Amino acid sequence: MNLRPASPRLRRLLPLAVAVAIGAGAGAGAYALTSTGSGTPTTSNVVVPAQPASSTSTVDSLTELYKQDAPGVVDITVQSSSARGSSGGFPFGTPGGPQKQEAEGTGFEIDTKGDILTAEHVVDGADSIKVQFQDGSTAKATLVGSDKTTDTAVIHVDVSASQLHPLTLGNSAAVQPGQSVVAIGSPFGLAETMTAGIVSATSRTITAPNQFSITGAIQTDAAINHGNSGGPLIDAATNTVIGINDQIESDTSDNAGVGFAVPIDSAKSVAQTLIAGGTVRHAYLGIRIADVSAGARVTQVVAGSPAAKAGLKVGDVITTFDGKPVTSADVLTAAVSNAKSGQTVTITIRRGGATKHLTATLGVQPSSPSS
Repeated sequence: MNLRPASPRLRRLLPLAVAVAIGAGAGAGAYALTSTGSGTPTTSNVVVPAQPASSTSTVDSLTELYKQDAPGVVDITVQSSSARGSSGGFPFGTPGGPQKQEAEGTGFEIDTKGDILTAEHVVDGADSIKVQFQDGSTAKATLVGSDKTTDTAVIHVDVSASQLHPLTLGNSAAVQPGQSVVAIGSPFGLAETMTAGIVSATSRTITAPNQFSITGAIQTDAAINHGNSGGPLIDAATNTVIGINDQIESDTSDNAGVGFAVPIDSAKSVAQTLIAGGTVRHAYLGIRIADVSAGARVTQVVAGSPAAKAGLKVGDVITTFDGKPVTSADVLTAAVSNAKSGQTVTITIRRGGATKHLTATLGVQPSSPSS
């Protein structure tokens, strides 16, 4: 499986040989040079004619949703002098001198105090962050805090409350396949772009920037491309945010109809902690696992981890965690993610034909799985 962050879209700042105006709406970008997956600049753009609307009522409802929510979605531009590991990047600057990079992503307002939710990998390593609002105005932003494990970050702008249009955060636990959704963001620098689709699946597991797992991810066929990361995935029926657009699966680095959003329930909890000035801590067991029939098989135990101290061994098959059945590796990963560091749990295992019950006290997740 080839999972790629959906953004940020990285741009090489070069002299413009040909000016290409894209769109006439507020906040629309203008580019002459973009980058292909191979890093080769190109000036070609392919425009696919829009398909006819399926019904007037659908068009009307999505139009109203866009009018209500687009003002609360912002374009984020980040400048960094350090390498942006997972995203690659295009350096610019004086040869032999300091190299800088510029990246673009999306965020959305969550209150009238100036707090904006986005993806951690959009602002990772940023030296400066600039936000552009729908009306074209801009503001400098500061990083409130971030969490690599959920790929969530909060940035802050000092602007008038009247300029802010916070989106309503929903409940991702209740999301079901088939629900109509929209994504609003800045794919390929085209700010305030809305795409529509459905929830294709729920309870997906994707990889976080620190290589831990993000459980409960929402899969959607709404078009998500580079620049969409950090933007909202919105339930069209309730007009509430159910996820933060984060990754795509593609062989071409562009949309193939398989996108993933971090569940908003996880992001909400992280955002509340960060805004309050707290430190985000995640529970940690310290094992690698694989699917087996009716359980999760332990393939590695990290030395000195809570799992090692509890007596877990390679080859053990975990069948229950904290009294709840474990039917797959994903189920166990989600159970640990939903637990708290310091919590004591009972783990039931199968080992050599015998059933055993172990007790583990969960630790605090380190910076990476190998730590």
